[in-house]
Amino acid sequence: MDYDPNQISYSEILEIFWKEHNPTRQAWSRQYMAAVFYENEEQERIARQSKEKVARELQKEIQTEIISLDNFYLAEGYHQKYYLRSQAALLAEIKAYYPEVEGFTNSTVAARLNGIVGGHADAALVEKEIDSYGLSLETRELVEFIVY
Repeated sequence: MDYDPNQISYSEILEIFWKEHNPTRQAWSRQYMAAVFYENEEQERIARQSKEKVARELQKEIQTEIISLDNFYLAEGYHQKYYLRSQAALLAEIKAYYPEVEGFTNSTVAARLNGIVGGHADAALVEKEIDSYGLSLETRELVEFIVY
């Protein structure tokens, strides 16, 4: 995930991350493990402190790894926008705009829709932005149904 530190801090992202997955779950393969990546010493310090805080709160061992962002590889195309893929009508419309994997993967609208379908919708934000998504009336109504 790319982020703008003027909009959200690394610490805030970590707070959201720890709440949105089970950090005590053992990964069944390295390919599908949960991980926090850091780019520099400050991010590493913040990440390790946040992991320790979660471990204290849960009173369990945390399986999520803290890893230096030396090499990063995007998941295969069929893994991109996982939740969005469960909504055929939404997926079809977005794929019509972005037929190539790279465009689909990098699409802000696809990322927003993926979050909405995954249950992470901020209704006020969706209401503010939905006109900019460029959706058909039918698809827009589906998005509004999911949000509300």
